[in-house]
Amino acid sequence: MTMKKSRRIRKAVIPVAGMGTRFLPASKAIPKEMLTIVDRPTIQYIVEEVVDSGIEEIIFITSAGKDAIENHFDYDYELDMVLKAKGKTEMHREVQHLADLIDIVSVRQKKPLGLGHAILSARNVVGDEPFLVLLGDDLVLAERPCCRQMLDLYEEVGESIVAVQTVPQDQTFQYGIVEGELKRERVHEVTKMMEKPAPGTTDSNLAIIGRYILEPEIFEMLARTTPGHGGEIQLTDALLAMALKRTMYAFEFEGTRYDAGDKMGYLQAVVAYALHHPQLKDGFRQHLLEVAGGL
Repeated sequence: MTMKKSRRIRKAVIPVAGMGTRFLPASKAIPKEMLTIVDRPTIQYIVEEVVDSGIEEIIFITSAGKDAIENHFDYDYELDMVLKAKGKTEMHREVQHLADLIDIVSVRQKKPLGLGHAILSARNVVGDEPFLVLLGDDLVLAERPCCRQMLDLYEEVGESIVAVQTVPQDQTFQYGIVEGELKRERVHEVTKMMEKPAPGTTDSNLAIIGRYILEPEIFEMLARTTPGHGGEIQLTDALLAMALKRTMYAFEFEGTRYDAGDKMGYLQAVVAYALHHPQLKDGFRQHLLEVAGGL
């Protein structure tokens, strides 16, 4: 693999502007990113992964009706005073932790023109530096944060990276798919990308998930990308255009990914995170055994 001197990545972009139609009616008044997994909203797990990976600033790409996400990570004076007055020390510590997690900037995506357009909306805030992108409903349960794994690889290669996982061949049409040349274990040099390829059009089963490290050239590629289905600007199209100009890698991360924007994926995530919760895991495991025994 070609090794380049990398620049330090300081910022992460998290698009949260989607309407969450797959979760209606639950997401009618509540952003899908705020739906709870065990004891915290989905988006908090995403933000904590970013923080644990050493990132300094988060840029939320938002839309109307998403104020709850920003409020969740803001300081609430009245709540702070109530928790102190009632002596709820542990709750107060948790709420204070949220407000102190990381610097957050919000950018409004003014039109629902797809993921590519959402990332393009962050151009003026990101500037001319590489950055992370995390989708707001893609959870990765791992011993080492998925983002940290990607950042470690970036420090070696100094090029854009997309996180991938293998999926059954009959499910490839549901994902963006990468074809590439294996450079070492878990690391592929990208040669081709396809957005939801028709069955039989690729032998690859490397599916892109919601984690990316992108060089700032992606903004120019997105600005040039012709809108596709539904008038949306597809990130995959811009990534492919950039991969034709400079090296890009696909990385098979260590961990388990859950699509918390899908009802089944959400339920799977609840179970998985409950089984890892220090206070709940033993009792919940016993409950599952009792339920399974009654089926």
